[in-house]
Amino acid sequence: MTHAGHPKLHSMADWNALAEDSSVHVELQEGVLIVSPRPLLPHARAVNRIWRQLDDQLPAGLEAITEFEVCVDAGPLPTIRIPDIVIARPGDAVNRLAANAVLVAIEVISPGSRKTDLITKRVEYSDAGIQHYWVVDLEPPVTLTAFHQAGEFGYQESPSATGVFATKSPVPMQILLDGLIAPR
Repeated sequence: MTHAGHPKLHSMADWNALAEDSSVHVELQEGVLIVSPRPLLPHARAVNRIWRQLDDQLPAGLEAITEFEVCVDAGPLPTIRIPDIVIARPGDAVNRLAANAVLVAIEVISPGSRKTDLITKRVEYSDAGIQHYWVVDLEPPVTLTAFHQAGEFGYQESPSATGVFATKSPVPMQILLDGLIAPR
């Protein structure tokens, strides 16, 4: 999708026409393809272990879903993110979720994603109306920082949790953070 060797900005139609490539992680940010390496084993372990904990606690009608497209902005220069985990009401979604179906977006920081996860996605998810954004940092000690919508001012940050993260919103649940990356 280049013209004379120069990348172009992508529309939603361009995004939909891209071939699947499981060798890399691809997202779309304001029409620009963002390509990053696939996660390393500690990241994959953490995502799977968090998903398993959440899936066991969610009430009917809510699902924890890993690596599924979320349309953050469907405008002429769209933004499509693929959070590590979302807690959502998927309804009849097949290809991607609308941001308004996502109650919580969860990102696990990878090497090279710290600023994107802590700054860029925080703003994008807040602007899209996603009520909760949780960021898990695997650097010892493992922490989870929760952000929640605070009206017109975007997200308000809660103190980072270590050991156990517990919340009552959007539903009561907890995540055991210790042991997320250790081999069994």
